[in-house]
Order: sequence, then structure tokens, then C-alpha cells
Amino acid sequence: MQQLVQGIHHFQHVGFREREQLFRRLKSGQQPEACLITCADSRIVPNLITNSEPGQLFIVRNVGNLVPCYGTSNNGELAAVEYAVTALGIQDLIVCGHTRCGAMQAVVDSAAGEDSGRLPSVQNWLRHADATREIVRAHYGHLKGVARVNAAAEENVLVQLEHLRTLPVVAANLSSGRIRLHAWMYKMDTGEIFQYEAETGQFVKFGDVSVQSGSRVSTGGRTGR
Repeated sequence: MQQLVQGIHHFQHVGFREREQLFRRLKSGQQPEACLITCADSRIVPNLITNSEPGQLFIVRNVGNLVPCYGTSNNGELAAVEYAVTALGIQDLIVCGHTRCGAMQAVVDSAAGEDSGRLPSVQNWLRHADATREIVRAHYGHLKGVARVNAAAEENVLVQLEHLRTLPVVAANLSSGRIRLHAWMYKMDTGEIFQYEAETGQFVKFGDVSVQSGSRVSTGGRTGR
């Protein structure tokens, strides 16, 4: 905790002053370029991995980067997305998973019949990844360990994009081409980010795929690395 306190003091006396003009502009409002839904994992730092400044990303975080379907009670994720699209005019919505994800490890364990009763709230939350669990059970039994967890993380990103489509404002804006959906995977071991390419059914490293692809993602096929 002491390190955090020291960090606060450093920001107030150094960091804030270095970007004082930026923060002065931001105090009058925000115009983020994209909405990024990602995992609460402390090893994922959205502004760091995208080299973005304060005000550029509207970030939604939770365990497993899950998006409960429209109609789910107390759905803070879709409330945030609705605000991002309607109030902020954001046109790009991103769901970003990552390798070695603890939430996906729990989903994989569940698919293998190894549910743990130690984390009942987590297990209840992970019901929003039920489709991911069934895909893993049906198609990835040949994978073991980290490889299976990473495959689950990729499939989960696509499942959550489909959940995102259930929000009326997203469905309406997708049909008119006013917003785009993107599926990303962050590879923790290398710092690389991969984007799903619908035409090939694969996650492709940035630089090898157009940023415009991913607007018509489907969970109909398997993903690759």
C-alpha cells in the first residue's frame, strides 16, 4: 500500500504537471476513440498495451471480460456500452481477452467437471461464459493445460461479442454500419495483440490484419493462433 501512496504523490507533483494541458482539456468532457471491454486481471493495463493517453479509451473491466446478455438484471457492462455508443458517440467496441486467464481456467475446470465451491460468487458470474464452456467441451478436449485455457479465452471473446449484439443500441447501429465490433487477444508472454479475422476464422497479429476487419464476427468456427 505504501508504494501506491508514493505513486499518488508522484502523480500529483510530476505526472499531472507533465500532462497538465491534456487534463485541462479533459475537464470539459471526454471524447474517447473506442470502448474497450477487458479483464480485471492486474497484469492487463489497457493504456499501456495500446500506448494511449487518458481520455482515449472508455474502459469496462470485470473478471473474464464478460458481457451479460441484454435483459440480465444489474447489467453494468451493457449500461456502460449503451452510454459509450449513445452519449459519447463511440464507433468501435472491443472485447479483449488474454492468455493465461484465471477466469478461463475456471471455465475449463468446469467443463472437465472440476467445479470449486470456494468461490461461489465467481462461479455465479461465470455463468455468462456458459457457451464458452460448452464450446471448450465439444471442440478442445484434445488440448491440455495452458493451451486449452488460451483456446477458451479466444472462444470467450467471440461469445461475448455475440452477447454484445443483444443490446438494442448495438444491434441498431451495427445494421446501419455506424459501429464496429472487434475481438482482441493479448498474449501475455510476448506483449503481442491479435485481432480476430472473420474471413479466415483466425486471430491474426496486428500488422497482419486491417483494423476494419472484425465488424462481422461469428462464433460459428474455431479460432486459431
